[in-house]
Order: sequence, then C-alpha cells, then structure tokens
Amino acid sequence: MTLNATLPQLLRRNAEQHAGRSALREKDLGIWQTYNWRRYWDEVRGLALGLAAAGFKRGDKLAVIGENRPRLYFAQLAAMSLGGIAVPAYQDAIASELAYVLDHAEISVVVAENQEQVDKILSLKDRLPHLQLLVYDDPRGLLNYDDPILKSFEAVQAEGRTFGEMHPDYVEAAVEAAKPDDLCLFSYTSGTTSRPKGVMLSHANLLDPAEVFAAAEGFRAGDEHIAYLPMAWVGNSLFSLAVHMHVGFTVNFPEKPETLRRDVREIGPTIALAPPRQWENALTEIMVRAADASPTKRRIFEFFRKVAERAQLCISERRPIPLGTRLLRGLGEFFVYGPVRDQLGLRRARVVYTGGAPLGVDVFRFFRAIGVNLKQVYGATELSGLCSVQPNSEVDPETVGRMLQGMEVRIAPHGEVEVRSPGTFKGYYKQPDESREAITEDGWLRTGDAGFVDKRGHLAIIDRAKDVGRLYDGTSFAPQFIENKLKFSSYVGEAVVFGHDRSFVAAMVAIDAETVGKWAERHNLPYTSFQDLCSRREVLGLIGDEIRRCNAGLPEATRIRRFIVLNKEFDADDDEITRTRKIRRRFVTEKYAAVLDAFYSGESEVELSTEITFEDGRKSVLQSRLAIGDVDEPSPPAAAAARRLEEAVAVAG
Repeated sequence: MTLNATLPQLLRRNAEQHAGRSALREKDLGIWQTYNWRRYWDEVRGLALGLAAAGFKRGDKLAVIGENRPRLYFAQLAAMSLGGIAVPAYQDAIASELAYVLDHAEISVVVAENQEQVDKILSLKDRLPHLQLLVYDDPRGLLNYDDPILKSFEAVQAEGRTFGEMHPDYVEAAVEAAKPDDLCLFSYTSGTTSRPKGVMLSHANLLDPAEVFAAAEGFRAGDEHIAYLPMAWVGNSLFSLAVHMHVGFTVNFPEKPETLRRDVREIGPTIALAPPRQWENALTEIMVRAADASPTKRRIFEFFRKVAERAQLCISERRPIPLGTRLLRGLGEFFVYGPVRDQLGLRRARVVYTGGAPLGVDVFRFFRAIGVNLKQVYGATELSGLCSVQPNSEVDPETVGRMLQGMEVRIAPHGEVEVRSPGTFKGYYKQPDESREAITEDGWLRTGDAGFVDKRGHLAIIDRAKDVGRLYDGTSFAPQFIENKLKFSSYVGEAVVFGHDRSFVAAMVAIDAETVGKWAERHNLPYTSFQDLCSRREVLGLIGDEIRRCNAGLPEATRIRRFIVLNKEFDADDDEITRTRKIRRRFVTEKYAAVLDAFYSGESEVELSTEITFEDGRKSVLQSRLAIGDVDEPSPPAAAAARRLEEAVAVAG
C-alpha cells in the first residue's frame, strides 16, 4: 500500500490541499448545494467533537440509517476520526432485522435520517442495551419527541463546540494516532443462507482496492459520481468513501429516490456503479417506452437496435465493422442511442460498472451496443467489495475481467473461486469459527462462487457454488445463468429456477407489474388487481412465449419445461430476497414446496397459501389456485451459446 493512511487522514489532507474544490453536492428543495473539502472536514470535525462530548471513544460503534445524505457520511467519518467503527444499516430494513444488526454490533450511537427511521429505533430501544444516543438529521415531525437519548444533529455539534474549546486538538490528535490497519467499518452480509454476518474492515482493506482500482480505471478529481445505492452495501462504501477520498472527485446526492432519474440527468455523472437490478429495470423502461411509441418510432428503434447489436457482435469477436453498419451506427447515435443514454442520465458517462451479482449477458450486450461503456466488476463484502475489473480492450459479457494489481485468484479442486487480496477482511464480528472457515490455511478467501479462469486470465463466475445443480441424469446446470437470461424479458421481474436432483428444469416467475399491465391494456385484457392479472391464462401464455425465447439459447437438457406465474412479487420483508435483491434460494424452495411438488408430479395447477408482510410489520395470508404452464420445444437453440454454457458448467461440476 502506498497511501499508508486512514479515511479521516485523507479527508484532512484534501481539506488542506484542495480546500475550495467541490467534494459533495446535495440537492435540497430543488437546488444543488455544494460542500467543498474544507467544509466537509469542518462538519466531520464538529460532529466528532460532539460525539466525544457524549462519551464516544475508540472502538465504539456508530450506525447510520437512511437514504444517502451528506450528514450520514459526516457521521461515519466522525466515528472513524475518533477510532470508532461505522455500521451502515439498510434503510428499508424492518424492525426485527434492524434490531439484530444493531444489537449484534453493540451500537452505542445511531444517526438517523428522518422521523421514519427515528421511530424504528425508538421502538427497538429496549432491545438495544448499548444504545446511548440517537441523532436525527431531518427535524420534520419530531418537534414533540422528548426521549432523553434523542438529539438533533445541530445540538450534538453545538455540544461539540463547547467540548472543542476545552480540547482544541482532540479530533486532530485522534486522527493522527490512527493506523491503516485499524478497524473502521462493519459491513453486514446480505444473509442469503443465514443471519447476516458483520464483516470487519480496516482503512487499509478499503483503501488498497480503491487505490489500484482508481489507477487501473483512470479516475480523476474532475469526475462526478452519484451516491444513491444502499449505504449498507459495501460497494457504496468503496466508491462513495474510499475511492472518493483517494481521488477527490465529487459525490452527488439526489434529493430523494423519486427524483433520482431527473437528478442524474441534471448532474450527468462521468462514473457510476449500479447493481444488475438497476440495469434490468432501465432496460425494461426502455422497452416499455418503445412499445408505447408510435408505429414509426417503434420501427426506427427496432431497426437501429439491430444495427447496434450487429456492430457490437463485430467488436466482441474482434472483427472489423462493415462500412454500411458503421454508417448506420452513426445515424443510430443521432436518432436512438444518444437520446436513450440522455434519458438514462449517462450522456457524459465515461465508464459505468455493474457488480454485486451477475448481470445477464443479453442485458449487458444491449447497453454496450447503444454506447454505454458498461463493465463488470467482481468482489465480495469480505474482499472490501472489489478484486477484478474488465480491461477496456477486453470487455466480455461472460466474464468479470482480470484481477487488479496485487490480487490473485485460483480455482479450488471442487470449482470454488478463491481470492487472495489486501482487501481481505479481518474476520466476522464475534464469529471466530465462521471467520476461520472463510479463509484457507494458506490465506485465500473462499468466495462461495463457482467459476473458472479462461485462457486470457479472465475470471468467469457461473453461480454460487452451493447453487450449481445437477439434474437426475447428472447434467449440470447453473440456475442463476438461466434466471438472468429469462430476466432479459421486460415482462419478467424476477425468476427462480429449480431442478436439482429432478428430471427437468422448472421456473417460478414473478412478473413485472407495470410492463405486463401495459401489455394487458394494449391487448384489451381487463383485470381488477395484481393477483387477478397474474392468474389470467393470457399472461400465462405471454410468459410461456418469453420462456421459449430463453430456452432457444440453452442446452436442450437444461431448458425450462414447466413454470408458474406467482401472484406476488418476491419481497425482502417476506424473507424471499435480501435487501440487495438476491434470492434466498433455500428459503424460497422451502416456502414454495407445494409448487415444486406440483411441477414434478404432473399437476396442472396448485393450491397456494402464502404469508405476506406489510411495510408496518402486519402479516396476512394470500390464498390462491395457480395454473402451471408447460413449455413446448423451442426453435433450435443458438449452438455456440449453448455449447459455451455446457462447457462452463462442466468446469464447475
């Protein structure tokens, strides 16, 4: 490591060397407000003094909960400045999930965005024995609250000013005394198979990958980044804290989630990170708008879309683009590609990334084809978020690129990806046995992913190692690969594939309510509710057609043979997906056991009783009888794609 610094030390350095340069920009009441580096440090220092006055000390833990807001970043850095540990929590977590994380981490201070989050914390106060102080940012609705642990952000900073008069160099001394190997962040895993685990990360863990990533990708101080991802996701901490502090670019905060698209268009970020779900949603929006356009505009869109796909195929196969295609591509840039990127807020984007989970090959190729320099990164919470990225000259939709400098990968005999990196975590908090199991005797992290390294040195991820399945006849298949191909359809919101130890592959599909709803309107199909829409035979036929298209690119043995359209969306509150929208496969398999039994016993429908959870924690039971669809043979599959998948899964198996 060449930085040999902590995050607060870099903040202080930037405040001294680039005092007037833009560091943060927040949209408030429709107006963008800028924080320069000097003010950034002053805000962090002021809050740190207030925390010190309240008794916060080295090793204590501070949680933040809410949407991305500058003050929640000030709070994390203030805790780190005093030798404490920041613990970002998911803003949409229900009370029971939040209680587990805050209690397990022994949180003594919580900084909450608004009344909604304050109410959550106060309702849990009796279950949080270490909690001493609850600080809020937005005062709306909190005027008559009188709980003694509750204080405004301004009140804590005011107490800090008094403390600072008596101890003028207190924060500076604490910042300078810190070491790069000191713990600074607990990032809780998504918990796909068990309770979330507290991943302990040091300053060096975060800054080492940040430094080599920034060097490899050519980030610069003039770049613009937008912070909108959950703060609890380690990818957000890597980008919006570590890379930001090292490079010095500007981090922008949208006014609220509902204005995100408009705010992104106003800022025009030059670099961005988004999980696969964001790209899938963007593609769905594009396809819906195209379908709703006039016949002429729709034909123009489809024509230039095919031109872009032909050009992208030439690029990916390293063949020259024919002159005619180049000319048409230029026209497409004017009529279609440029306007689409502008609508997405990506007209100025130099490079954008996807990570956190595999992105479907078809979705990836679409955005590359319309001129979005989309690249895949790979990492894990236990690797501080990042260990590989695709080089600009070798972007491949089927790999996650090469290891960054100083990081190594190997494939274990059973097909699991193992990584050695300076970003490797310090262990799981209060879980020594699990910490030892995560690391091999010679110091490699067991990622839990199945994959292989190709002849160019690119890492390809097939699926979670525990999820790679085998049909009854021994044929290997990767559920996530099939699910991602299916989610290329704008009508499919989420999908879960089954088949391990079974005779064929089956799928449970949750439709995209908006897209299928508009399809129903165009086809004069009346419906009274989301559940009614899902139960329509016409919708079953629509999804059947989409599955046939998906099957055309799959090996014959792993094609989907039966499916069901679920009458609800998969929901984190129902424990079906994580807060980062990863399927809790084991839980879903158990919850919908009746569906699996119906798939493989030849039933034509299934009686389903499903518990659903409302935002306020209330529960209800949804009773329904759902039809099961059978899929006829598709047209002959794309042989090359099917062969590549068979080879990849064979390696993992």
